Amino acid sequence: MQTAHFSALEAKHAGLDRKIAAEAQRPLPDAVTLAALKKQKLRLKEEMIQQ
Repeated sequence: MQTAHFSALEAKHAGLDRKIAAEAQRPLPDAVTLAALKKQKLRLKEEMIQQ
């Protein structure tokens, strides 16, 4: 069960990574959106470390 949860966290983390990269590649990236995505990614990483 924990491995399924960890896999889900990894998938969400990778998805956020792609969203961050896509936003950063835009001609005028939105700093607020980037900051929010990075915070979400950090929270997921912290949760993954605690597992």
